[in-house]
Amino acid sequence: MRIRIVDAFTDAPFTGNPAGVLLLPESTEFPDADWLQRVAAEVNLSETAFAHPLPPGGDADWALRWFTPATEVGMCGHATLATAHVLHTTGAATGTVRFAARCGILSATPREDGAITLDFPTSPLTPVETPDGIAEALGARVISVHDTGPHIGDLVVELADEQTVRGLTPDIRALVGHSERGVIVTAAADRPGLGYDFVSRGFFPRVGIDEDPVTGSAHTALAPFWASRLGTSLTGLQASARSGLVRTELRGERTLLTGHAVTVIDGELLTAP
Repeated sequence: MRIRIVDAFTDAPFTGNPAGVLLLPESTEFPDADWLQRVAAEVNLSETAFAHPLPPGGDADWALRWFTPATEVGMCGHATLATAHVLHTTGAATGTVRFAARCGILSATPREDGAITLDFPTSPLTPVETPDGIAEALGARVISVHDTGPHIGDLVVELADEQTVRGLTPDIRALVGHSERGVIVTAAADRPGLGYDFVSRGFFPRVGIDEDPVTGSAHTALAPFWASRLGTSLTGLQASARSGLVRTELRGERTLLTGHAVTVIDGELLTAP
């Protein structure tokens, strides 16, 4: 079976967020979850996506699951973008592709500029009191905290400014108990006109990822968070060491995430399920 590594939310190799992508033969079900998890641990990227085609005539064209090196996750943006990129560049699909995933039906639509737009559920935000110890774990003053609900299970933590977000050196282990999945820190861009409206970073040690390079699913919460202040069509810069851009458009209960992707490795998986 062919296995590929795709850098997502970037148009340049070795930037953005790399994802493993494995397209499986047509089937009514996935291989055993233990095998999927072992492959993801071997690939050892923040997520590896597994997809198999579905019979025609249904609500979706492909079934899709995502695994970190440690566990399965319920929603993943960058590995969905990577999967759609592989489907389109290999000719396995054309036009809009619909995926059946744990979080519902997702779609991916190619654009004329080579980017792909994902249609994801918006993550609802609930303001909460600043949890004890989170400012100390981050090493920064906290402006506000919002819970994202069950879709992604993160906390969105607003910090003072872009420089603070970029300069964080958090105590990763101390962040583990603060949310179901991870902690997203964010601030408005320091200066307009640089190609992005807000910045973020994402820390997910609870699912085996200390810092994620570019977290598409986090932008289903960041888009509504910034919409009331900055507008419904925005671009987020995730300011990790690899960095990447996510264009967002808030449409009520759905959020569109747009980005480029590039395949960097195309190989063969020799161990079958």
